[in-house]
Amino acid sequence: MVALFVGLRLYAVLGRRTGHEQQPVTRPDAVPGSEAPPPVADVAPERTEGSGYAYEDKAAGGVRAIVSADPGFDVARFLEGAQAAYRMILEAFWKGDRDELAHLVGDEVRSSFDEAIAAREAAGHRLDNRLIAIERAMIEDAELRGRTASITVRFDADIAAITRDEAGEVVAGSLTDAVVTHDLWTFRRTLGSADPNWLLVETDEAA
Repeated sequence: MVALFVGLRLYAVLGRRTGHEQQPVTRPDAVPGSEAPPPVADVAPERTEGSGYAYEDKAAGGVRAIVSADPGFDVARFLEGAQAAYRMILEAFWKGDRDELAHLVGDEVRSSFDEAIAAREAAGHRLDNRLIAIERAMIEDAELRGRTASITVRFDADIAAITRDEAGEVVAGSLTDAVVTHDLWTFRRTLGSADPNWLLVETDEAA
């Protein structure tokens, strides 16, 4: 079993940046949500050779190594799945859905989420956030160590957020003024394993 790791940075990034719990209160009009698509899985049979569109030049060597080790890997379909996972993980965290997170992230990531969710529950707060749009998803880096593949994806997204108290009153944030976020999320899986899904193992703020 591949060792999965992540520091408290995940809690800081998701709790602070995409939680937006300290944003000024403005118009709390609702923004329609959407159903979450399926999780990341490299299921496409065809290979996509990338340029700047799918991945940065520095990731080319790692992508080629992964494709060589697993000819079924498809860059474009991976990015589609990565965007689906981005939405699912954020929404599960915002809702405090620990069971859903357990299937999408590594053990230490899940522990960090549990701490953040527990702190939120203790304060009597709940998040009413919406992922409005993912403006861009591009592979920033990729590597293969043995049979362990790691791919870092940059997400540029618009997120509307609001925090409510136990009575449902707005205490922070806005659902009408989306905040632009820039995240780096690293996904990992063991090539050849029976599980086709990639787990989130690290996240950071993109420059």
